[in-house]
Amino acid sequence: MKKRVTGIGGLFFKAKDPKATKEWYHKHLGFPTDDWGCSFWWKDNEGNKCSTQWSPFAENTKYYEPSQKDFMFNYRVENLVELLQVLKDEGVTIVGEMQEYEYGKFGWIMDNDSNKIELWEPKDAAFE
Repeated sequence: MKKRVTGIGGLFFKAKDPKATKEWYHKHLGFPTDDWGCSFWWKDNEGNKCSTQWSPFAENTKYYEPSQKDFMFNYRVENLVELLQVLKDEGVTIVGEMQEYEYGKFGWIMDNDSNKIELWEPKDAAFE
């Protein structure tokens, strides 16, 4: 397996009022927010177009479970299917089943501090 994580795909955190939080960041820090939060576009060291998603979630979200934390990181990866098998073989806890959407594949693991981590293999079409 050549690469594992290639960058930060997203920063997700709980907020008392996600809409108000998005509005505050838009007004005071200039975040280009939408219904999901906002995307920051950048290029990696090889010049590939990439994005990092910033998203506040409701305080009662179940999306981070089984983690009890108020945040979840999303990491960009290459070859998610292979990576999930390697991580499983290494004894890492896999959460749920991999899911695929038009913008990429997603899988979830738990780290050694019981933080749920989302792994995302983006599809090239998501950046056109």
